Parts: sequence; C-alpha cells; structure tokens
Amino acid sequence: MVPVFSSKASQPGKNYMSPDTKMPLRDYISAIQQGPTDLRLFLFNIFKYVPELKEDYKIHTIMDGFYNEFPFTFFGGEGSKVAMHYDIDLSHVFLTQFDGRKRVVLFGPEYSKHLYQQPFTVASYVNIDNPDYKKFPALQHVKGYDCIIERGDTIFIPSRYWHYITYLDSGFSMNQRANDSLPRKVKGVVNIAKHFVVDKGLNKIMGEKWGEMKQSMAVSRARKIEQYTLDA
Repeated sequence: MVPVFSSKASQPGKNYMSPDTKMPLRDYISAIQQGPTDLRLFLFNIFKYVPELKEDYKIHTIMDGFYNEFPFTFFGGEGSKVAMHYDIDLSHVFLTQFDGRKRVVLFGPEYSKHLYQQPFTVASYVNIDNPDYKKFPALQHVKGYDCIIERGDTIFIPSRYWHYITYLDSGFSMNQRANDSLPRKVKGVVNIAKHFVVDKGLNKIMGEKWGEMKQSMAVSRARKIEQYTLDA
C-alpha cells in the first residue's frame, strides 16, 4: 500500500500535504499508465519493500556525503506537476529518469523572494507555465534553466535550487541525495522543523487563513525586492 497525492495536497487546510488516498502499488502504476492524471507518488523508498533491487543500484562517487539510506523514487502520470520548491533538507540532488520524460525548470536560490516563497516553507505557488506578471511583477527579473530529461538522463539540482517539474509522460525517477556540509545539514534540520511544527501546525489550526497570510507575506517581501531592483 502506497500513499498517493494529487494537486490538492498543497492546498491550505487540515489536509495540507497529506495523501489523498492509499492503494496497492500495482493499482497505482496501472492507473498512471492509462492516461493523463495528476496522481503522484513521491519520496518513496522502494528498496524498503523490494530489497533485491539493491543489486541494480550503486551510490554515485562524484562527491562525498551521499545518503545511502535515502534513495527515493518518484512516480507520476502524464500531465502531473510538481509545484515549485527546493528540497527541504538542503541536500544536493542527482535525479535519474528511468521511464518517461520530464520537463524540469530550475532557478537559483538568489531568486527566492522574486519567486514569492511562502514563509515557513520551501514552496512557491506561482504559475511557471503561465506567469501572471501583473499579479507577481518580481517574476520579470527571474532567469533560470529549462530542460527535458529522458530515460537514462541524470540532472544535478544543487542545494537550495528551486525546481518545477512536469511529467510529459507517465513514468518514474529516482534521486540520490548528498550533503557534505555540517552547517548545511543543521540548516536542513531547522527547515524540516519549521515545516512540520510551524507550517503544518498552523494549517491545522487556522486552515485557509494561514494560507492567505503566507501569500500576503510573500507578496510583501517580493514588493520590497522589486522596489530595490527598480531603484538600483
């Protein structure tokens, strides 16, 4: 049985970042192969359930600090999207595509305020496919990378880099995470605490009002950086 998420997962309220349902992995894979769907399965450690797959898996040697115990897999149906975010533990990520294609859009951490980062989270809900520059004017100053990864490709996502992902086909990928910096690891733990204690807690208590407050704070911070950019 696996937890399955839809695009509703990021909506504010008591069910914020909670799975829509649970179903057998076999049924989920069958569902995403049938056609377009927004159902996703992410941060899933498949080796925990099928340990014999470890025989087909090797840890990268390109740098130090890899987490051997967290080789997460990500499944999605055609058309499903991963909202703009950066990885909460601040690790570097090597994402390898095993089946299907994904569009990956990356932005550097220097654009966090321009991207209207939600306070106490690592998320942004601006629409990258159809940006509203009137509502979010600071987006006009953002520059990033836009690419498509296919079966066998690996993309490197540096720590704190924002990424927005669209499944162009149904498929799955696996990431390997690495963090060779103690200060970065500590900041990652603080990030996780803020998310699970502050953000999820206030969502349960305040519901949609907390979502509105976060949006208001994000707009206020972006307005200040926008004014600074114009003055410069």
